[in-house]
Amino acid sequence: MSSEKRGKKSIPSETVYPQKKMTVIAPSALNKDLPRKTKSLCPECGKTIPADIYEENGKIMMKKACPEHGEVVDVYFGDAEIFKNFQMYAIDGVGVENPQTRSTGNCPNDCGLCEKHRSHSGIVNIDLTNRCNLTCPICFANANAAGFVYEPDYEDVVKMLKMCREMRPVPVPAVQFSGGEPTIHPQFFEILRAARDIGIPQIQIATNGIELGTDPTFAQRCSDSGLHTVYLQFDTFKEENIMKIRNKKGLLQIKLQAIENCRNVKPTPLPVVLVPTMVRGVNDDEVGKLINFAFEKIDVIRAVNFQPVSFSGRIDQEERIKGRYTIADLIHDSITQTDFITKEDWYPVPVVAGISEVISLYHGEPKLAFTCHPACGAACYVFQGADGKRCGVSQFIDVPGLFEESLRISNELADKPRLRKVRTAIKVTRLLKYIDEKRMPKGMNIRQLIRDVIIKGDKKSMANLQWKSLMLGSMHFMDRYNYDIERVCRCVVHYATPDGRLIPFCAYNTGHIFRTEVEKKFSMSFKEYSEKRGKNVNNAVSA
Repeated sequence: MSSEKRGKKSIPSETVYPQKKMTVIAPSALNKDLPRKTKSLCPECGKTIPADIYEENGKIMMKKACPEHGEVVDVYFGDAEIFKNFQMYAIDGVGVENPQTRSTGNCPNDCGLCEKHRSHSGIVNIDLTNRCNLTCPICFANANAAGFVYEPDYEDVVKMLKMCREMRPVPVPAVQFSGGEPTIHPQFFEILRAARDIGIPQIQIATNGIELGTDPTFAQRCSDSGLHTVYLQFDTFKEENIMKIRNKKGLLQIKLQAIENCRNVKPTPLPVVLVPTMVRGVNDDEVGKLINFAFEKIDVIRAVNFQPVSFSGRIDQEERIKGRYTIADLIHDSITQTDFITKEDWYPVPVVAGISEVISLYHGEPKLAFTCHPACGAACYVFQGADGKRCGVSQFIDVPGLFEESLRISNELADKPRLRKVRTAIKVTRLLKYIDEKRMPKGMNIRQLIRDVIIKGDKKSMANLQWKSLMLGSMHFMDRYNYDIERVCRCVVHYATPDGRLIPFCAYNTGHIFRTEVEKKFSMSFKEYSEKRGKNVNNAVSA
């Protein structure tokens, strides 16, 4: 047995948790009218200020004014029609039963999570370090710029992992180790094994791929240690663009080799998700190329998760509006740059919440429900049949019908615990009528795959469905210019901190509301770090 499989420390398995109550999701209380009011942040001072969201020239805009720093206007969503359609899928979740903080009415500054948060965690990020072996100008975390090192010890990470699994009503189902560059943490493999032994169902890393691409054994060691998925920073195929975004020559070949090394993992490939940061005028003309590339390597690449860039620091309003790239822009580019994707193939993330509720009812315990704000993220499943023909999900599934029917079933069964499992199984057949067998991709039985996901409700069933498709996703993380507190309150992507909190992604990173506070609190000087790790860290930038 390899050292990665044995491990040096034994972590008791904590995979069995009592559940207290059923999930009860409901159509969102979110105001869907336009124009509407919300709260945002002043880009200059970070104070919470009122903001208006309205339609103008076919786009959704945000306008706000700080008494001290004046008015700011920005693009909130690049296509008003898509935005209005997405809002119809807004769902409010159940939040958390055991919040770590209490609201003082000062959202987002008192977050952690509080009792007013409307969603439970879909995935939790744990930053292993703010050091990196790249110096990207668009990165949230940068030890050299910060002037200190943030790098939690093994024991601190284990505490955060255990906290994730103690969340109720749904223990955190997925953890993504991030940074900085997580693979350069000196206890990286020990941490992977700890996450596996604690019982994290889905273990991921967000990486630039340098270790995976330069060390032929690294991917196999990751898999042996419990890693399930690699989220690989992969922005562009153009060297000049890589220099603009990542500031390093030769990086493309390293990333391509990283994918091959993941493919060669035994007994099965280590799944890869490509994560392009989208910058208008830099790589937005490569959306179709990235999608086709993923299909060419679909045996190892499972998804492409596009992330429109967030602006940091001061930027001229005209320049910002011109350069703003939103989820809607990504949708348009995916349509125009491929011949198999339509606008109807894209849906907001909460569209799957109804199915999650049906699964929860059948199994008698709360299951993961993605109930984020409909403007936070979108997804599109594209299937490739045995004949090589590709088509989007809407071309053979009535997605709106499936969504509405799943909510009807949930409402019918929520207050009927007696024989609920049998009743749910019977009613699931009503969902299958929204799948057109005649138009299904050749060689696929999507009806059976979806039925298995609901009835079996296990990781294998979901994997079987995902291996038959390529998922395209887009998460648009906010910056101070387009910040909407309504989105923060519904966030499903959280950060775990060493002091026992879970903080929504955009609250943690935007304007460094929490990131700077947390990192400084648990930081070391360069000298302290060198003494602790026994080596010079070269200004904490390289490993």
